[in-house]
Amino acid sequence: MVNDKEHHTENFMFRWIKEELDQNPFGRNMCTRFPPEPNGYLHIGSAYAIHTNYSVAQTFNGTFHLRFDDTNPLKEDIEYVNAIVEDIKWLGYDPGKHIYFGSDYSHEIYHAAVKLIKKGKAYVCDLSPNEVTEYRGTLTEPGKNSPYRYRSVEENLELFEKMKDGKFSAASKVVRAKIDMASPNINMRDPIIYRIIFSEHYRTGSEWCIYPMYDFAHPIQDAIEGITYSLCSVEFKDHRPLYEWVLKELDISDPPRQREFGRLNLTGVVTSKRFLRQMVEGGYVDGWDDPRLPTIQGLRRRGFTPESIRSFIETIGGIRTESMVDISLLDHCLRQELKGKSINVMAVLHPLKVVLTNYPEDDVEMLMIENNSENEAMGKREVPFSKTIYIERNDFLEQPPKGFHRLSPNAEVRLKGAYFIRCEEVIKDRETGEITELHCTYDPLTKSGTGFTGRKVKGTIHWVPADQAVKIDVNLYEKMLLDEETSMEGGKEWTEKINPNSLVTIQDVLIEPSIKDFPLEEKFQFIRHGYFCVDSKYRTHDQLIFNRIVPLKDSWSNK
Repeated sequence: MVNDKEHHTENFMFRWIKEELDQNPFGRNMCTRFPPEPNGYLHIGSAYAIHTNYSVAQTFNGTFHLRFDDTNPLKEDIEYVNAIVEDIKWLGYDPGKHIYFGSDYSHEIYHAAVKLIKKGKAYVCDLSPNEVTEYRGTLTEPGKNSPYRYRSVEENLELFEKMKDGKFSAASKVVRAKIDMASPNINMRDPIIYRIIFSEHYRTGSEWCIYPMYDFAHPIQDAIEGITYSLCSVEFKDHRPLYEWVLKELDISDPPRQREFGRLNLTGVVTSKRFLRQMVEGGYVDGWDDPRLPTIQGLRRRGFTPESIRSFIETIGGIRTESMVDISLLDHCLRQELKGKSINVMAVLHPLKVVLTNYPEDDVEMLMIENNSENEAMGKREVPFSKTIYIERNDFLEQPPKGFHRLSPNAEVRLKGAYFIRCEEVIKDRETGEITELHCTYDPLTKSGTGFTGRKVKGTIHWVPADQAVKIDVNLYEKMLLDEETSMEGGKEWTEKINPNSLVTIQDVLIEPSIKDFPLEEKFQFIRHGYFCVDSKYRTHDQLIFNRIVPLKDSWSNK
């Protein structure tokens, strides 16, 4: 469980709430909630909202509720419920026994609508969806009253009862709150509070054919659960007057209070559920847990940890408006966590064969190499060394530019944890001219760890033993959107905004055999390539597929 009582002193949300609580406005303990609709998977923006609600409750010794807003059977599924519960617990925001479902309050919400009708504050309207939109008006022009606004209380009650009993077709009738069609706030222009939907509900089955709208159900659900603060993102600010109107007209004493915080967006990342669903269902990605997606499931599969995500959210702090945050900050938070904890191993993504011509033919020696160069406590591991090894192809240049400190003809480098080698001969394919292998010599007096203090070399490169190396596949990820794109909305077709290089898979990568000695759940640093983990979706001992979590370069810390 996360403990957030120690900070937030500079967070505007916490200052507001503390000032209000100092006046003792509630006759009950602090209580917040996170109300996801189970029609998709949680994403990084959801984590920000969860953190805000959870940490407020923790800071003020309150309770945190997870409540599913499941009042639209057309889109919701138990699959999403299970995934959301799993993700929230994985993030460290466990609600414990406080997991609720809006659909469980169906009778209370129905009777709330009946109460409004009896008070003359709601009516059954026969306008079509297009007519409702037409009558609503615009941001600059007031709406006009529905001709059905003047029905009697008795007629409205009778019609609403028939709606509940399935006597009318879908979309033929709705229930609307009677507020003010001339209100400057378009959300207050007689909003729809109930509609007819004939669809099996994953939880209540066919018990209901009428379902409340979110803006109506939400404050009622909050009141039933004793929520004190309904904390939501800033796009709901214009909905607050309706939230308060519902509670007032239902005569709710000590009503919950809605307060808003900024909405989190990340550069190069899609957080719209609509587009995420289209990418998943259209086969553009490998499910909701595709490592390129900002879903919590995707981040988990890619290799992010709950600690790194929480650190990212805490680093952002409180935001008041819709904000765009550079995704490199998220990568930075993960690097900061992993750099002293991950096993450092040698992997060669694009192998180039090296034969050490003066090394004993059948000799294999075991070299001790540190597991983490920044943390001696992580110990060392054995790596076999022999006559033939592989290095990275780009660690050798036949005609090196000035400042190139890796391997080139007649130049020396150190092999990581091993010896100095000198390139003596370059072997090429006669037809293509491609370099196929290097013939080098090694200096047996330069073995690492022997206290050698002779000549020095400027470069150290990694390597893997040819005979004992393990073959793996590696997935390299980039942003899902092209660099110049910031949104899936507007302009060209959204499919044209997807980065075609968001996933590059390299097969037959060679990695040192010690990889077999570590748990598959371990996080690794592939020396000079970044942080990696085994793809949990395809995790077997027979075939290892590694996902690069983040490269080593940390652009955020340089800003």
